[in-house]
Amino acid sequence: MFVDRAEINIKSGKGGDGHVSFRREKYVPAGGPDGGDGGKGGDLIFEVDEGLNTLSDFRYTRNFAAENGQEGSKQKCSGKDGKDLILKVPPGTVIIEKETGKVVADMSGDNRREVVLRGGRGGKGNQHYATATMQAPKYAQPGQAAMEMTVRLELKVIADVGLVGFPNVGKSTLLSRVTNAKPKIGNYHFTTTTPNLGVVDLEGSSGFVIADIPGLIEGASDGLGLGHEFLRHIERTKIIIHLVDAASTEGRDPIDDIKKINSELISYNPDLAQLPQVIAANKMDVLYGEEVDEVIDKLRSTFEPEGLKVFPISAVSGQGVKELLYHVNGILDKMDKTPVIFEKEFFPEDIQISSEPYEVWKEEENLYVVEGPRIERMLGYTNLESEKGFVFFQKFLKDNGIIEELEELGIQEGDTVKMYGLQFDYYK
Repeated sequence: MFVDRAEINIKSGKGGDGHVSFRREKYVPAGGPDGGDGGKGGDLIFEVDEGLNTLSDFRYTRNFAAENGQEGSKQKCSGKDGKDLILKVPPGTVIIEKETGKVVADMSGDNRREVVLRGGRGGKGNQHYATATMQAPKYAQPGQAAMEMTVRLELKVIADVGLVGFPNVGKSTLLSRVTNAKPKIGNYHFTTTTPNLGVVDLEGSSGFVIADIPGLIEGASDGLGLGHEFLRHIERTKIIIHLVDAASTEGRDPIDDIKKINSELISYNPDLAQLPQVIAANKMDVLYGEEVDEVIDKLRSTFEPEGLKVFPISAVSGQGVKELLYHVNGILDKMDKTPVIFEKEFFPEDIQISSEPYEVWKEEENLYVVEGPRIERMLGYTNLESEKGFVFFQKFLKDNGIIEELEELGIQEGDTVKMYGLQFDYYK
């Protein structure tokens, strides 16, 4: 069975506790502390496996935890580090924190492996706490706690072009004609239960990847039928080919079908309305004579004023298919080639570093400095070159009271804020 969504609990390993012990040997009357350090807890890691295409491994097993670090022992022996736990997922899997709905990681593009939860560090043994005045410390550092959270895994296929439409309009037939994909084809609703991907090779061009999104129905955006299971796969596509049964072989109105499906796309994600869309009027081989012109003229007069070009095709005979594909390829050639990757929004490390200190001070006139381990680590996790990443970092500064502290120090618009080699101009 195809499974493209799962909810699981994940946990890294706890750090092993430091040990309290003292050297005891026959001719060493005051041996001193010799408690060893605890081992580091195991990391919880996600890794892409190209051989997987579903999340079925997470359907029945919901709890995953890395190994805890071992406690330190006497004679300054350190505890063993806990084993990492690696969870294999198909390419295109997005990891989302359940409570906030924010993206933890997108296992796509160059991101093939991500440490999502780091294991706790091991505690220091009592050997580290001996001083001139405290030569026999009877305490050691406990291991750092494990990190734990609940995440949703969502598989969103990676394709340049998404093929959408009502069931039985011929999407699988078209995909099998233009690519080497072998989807199952039949005459009943939800024939396709798995998004099929195929590569379209066009002479004189680099071609593109097309995904046959399973048949949608009215109410899909509200989860009716298999709506949400399929709509998520359209989010990465750059262009939508809207396939419609122009011959009305099942008695439906093609114009009404197009409007209903577009309504479902927008209800699910308004950004989908901004994607270029092409209408493929399929099953032209069923119509005869003036019927063809009448149907196509009606579709064109309705949708082409809205910028939706209509192509009459037959997925069975191949009529008009080449013209459709070259038109789509031409649109892609003018678009940004960067794949659609969902930006990281949630930082699990922040769960543990929230109590770490930071400092804010005025270094000189019109120059302020913000430093501290939390700031440095957050800068390392945030892509400040993207608008979304920069807005996220600004919110982080505001939510943690850093903006307020800068204002209390007298910062004015146009002044400079320096953070670990980076400089920003301050504006409200």
